[in-house]
Amino acid sequence: MSNTESVRAGRRTVEIHRPEKVLFPDDGFTKADLIGYYRQVATYMLPHLRGRPLMLERLPEGLGGPHFMQKDTPDHYPDWIRRAEVGKEGGTVTHTVCDSTAALLFLADQACITLHRWPARADRPRRPDRLIFDLDPPGTDFEPVRHAARQVRALLEELCLPATLMTTGSKGLHITVPLTGNADFDTSRLLAKDMADVLAQRHPEHLTTAVRKDARGGRLYLDMQRNSYAQTAVAPWSVRAKPGGPIATPITWDLLDDPELTPRSWSLKDVDAVLAQARSDPWTGVLRHGRSLRTARKRLDALR
Repeated sequence: MSNTESVRAGRRTVEIHRPEKVLFPDDGFTKADLIGYYRQVATYMLPHLRGRPLMLERLPEGLGGPHFMQKDTPDHYPDWIRRAEVGKEGGTVTHTVCDSTAALLFLADQACITLHRWPARADRPRRPDRLIFDLDPPGTDFEPVRHAARQVRALLEELCLPATLMTTGSKGLHITVPLTGNADFDTSRLLAKDMADVLAQRHPEHLTTAVRKDARGGRLYLDMQRNSYAQTAVAPWSVRAKPGGPIATPITWDLLDDPELTPRSWSLKDVDAVLAQARSDPWTGVLRHGRSLRTARKRLDALR
């Protein structure tokens, strides 16, 4: 295999450098494998990426080599890669935005294994249109995550908030609520915090909002930190930089009862299974209609 290959994506040709480079040494997955996967899943992944600032998780030499999170877009990226300049304390950051298959393949060529996205769009960076519950187990057992997800969903149903479920490809699950994008981050973060408080009060033996690990007592921590300005969460269908090439995979709620389900049920080891899951459209219609935080706040206050 040559050191450079050309891949056609829409109207653009993307140069792939060192496609034979092994990025997952324990599994033998190469850069070509990563790019092949992203090329096939692009149709399903791009709707979750378009218009959103990204943080890119890059491993130029693969797992075991240098590993860094990239916010600023390098000057050498081509002009057709979209940028989004957003404010930060004391200045700005020019994030990369992935709006096309060509851009996705270019990022994969840069050894960007995982894409982490903002819960807000680049044109309204301080108005989140996603609310995220990050559920990781307190230990190695996945069962507490299942239990927590059911409790979160029950509360969301009381608040008349729809939600999607996703394996993270790491340790747990993400639950995402679509919002109208009319409220700011302070408002959404406070609502998330108050929801977590209600859940911890209802299920004190299983759930906690204690930030300090030594205060959790083996309970699952309800992490709402991803609902702050400039925070990110792994994008649906992203490969994770972990052995086996696990993939963050949208699922339906009924799969939560599948005893075989794990956070790493889908991976580069079986791309056909991942694509079958994508084609099943597990989040059918849920994200199209965002909900008002004002209405949810009134309902939550009534519960409290």
